[in-house]
Amino acid sequence: MLQKISLSRKGFDSGYGKIPSPILPDGTLLSLPIPDSTSTENPYGNLVYEDKTFIDIIKDLSPNTELTPQNKCHLDPDLNKNCRPREIGWIPSFGQTGSALSHLKNHSFGIDDLFLFFGWFKQTEIYNGRLRYCKGAPDIHAIFGYLQVGRIIDNKDNVPSWLEKHPHADERHWGKDNCIYTSSQNLTFMNNLPGAGLLKFNSKRVLTKTGCSRTIWDLPDFFREIDITYHSKKSWINTGFKSACKGQEFVFSPTSEVLEWVKEIIKD
Repeated sequence: MLQKISLSRKGFDSGYGKIPSPILPDGTLLSLPIPDSTSTENPYGNLVYEDKTFIDIIKDLSPNTELTPQNKCHLDPDLNKNCRPREIGWIPSFGQTGSALSHLKNHSFGIDDLFLFFGWFKQTEIYNGRLRYCKGAPDIHAIFGYLQVGRIIDNKDNVPSWLEKHPHADERHWGKDNCIYTSSQNLTFMNNLPGAGLLKFNSKRVLTKTGCSRTIWDLPDFFREIDITYHSKKSWINTGFKSACKGQEFVFSPTSEVLEWVKEIIKD
């Protein structure tokens, strides 16, 4: 039974990557995974979206980037089956470690609970055969994917072979608090939909309030009565809900109104 939801911040940000992930012309919210120099897997040159590698997309958007095709990235959450070759048995997954994992555990986040992944995005267009940001397009926070937890792997001996290339399956992570969440087969509260997936751009998936900086969110009023970790009543300011600049996982318990809000975000 769904008891907790986490709004989970992922992808390029002002510290890692330093550019917005693109809203592609076809509406795809392509979350760019952050660089990870300690990773042994997933160089940007090996990840693809349709006929372009991730590094090609990054270089189109940021011609002076220091990233190269050989730079490794932290492909997590891993929701897109088609971005790289997959082993038999692959299902979507997400890893967490350190203080962020402790935060989830301290708030009893577990089986059947739901991650809503959000990040920094900006609309793009094709100009002279290259991808670029649309002039004047706003910087926004938007929800780009979800995962309902079907299994929690918290021991390296329990990692299945199809998951061995996941960044949190790497040996370096198991010397500390670490786990990998794999998705349920279907959503328990919308069982016609898979337990994890990517979402295309839609205004209902935009958290940022129109005309405001991306950290000011336009949450429904019923959220005023919801306790969201890293936030308080003071997070509600005149212009909207001021989201915390720190913290990866913003955890809260769903009411019936929240669950209907979630369903509206996820459904096509």
